Amino acid sequence: IPLSVLVVIHTAALDVLLIRRADAPEHWQSVTGSKDWEEEDFRATAVREVMEETAIDATAPGCVLTDWGLENIYAIYPQWLHRYAPGVAHNTERIFGLLVPAGTPVRLSPREHTDLVWLPWREAALRCYSPSNAEASLNLPLFQA
Repeated sequence: IPLSVLVVIHTAALDVLLIRRADAPEHWQSVTGSKDWEEEDFRATAVREVMEETAIDATAPGCVLTDWGLENIYAIYPQWLHRYAPGVAHNTERIFGLLVPAGTPVRLSPREHTDLVWLPWREAALRCYSPSNAEASLNLPLFQA
């Protein structure tokens, strides 16, 4: 389903969690993922993807999930077109921020990600492989919870 979320996980100090893709080790990113079905709410998708990829419960006390009300439409990278129906070439990505307490434990799904790093928001933007992810990191001060 070409409808996805991008969740910028961050602390109050604006340190951003980036995770390294298992299938593309040069790619660092925030949490991303597609809806499981078209009617799934973007917020529910964000909560599910954060749990699946980091084991962080976005609904836990001290966590604040914020829908930034922004969407990006972009061409799907050629190496991932096989994941979509024939003829699908673009994805719509909804942006969220997730404030977590400093020191929140992260447990990666090894099938999807191999490493993690917490970086100040500007440094995180420089490390993101996706332009929309870099832009979201740079926008973090405008949308922090």
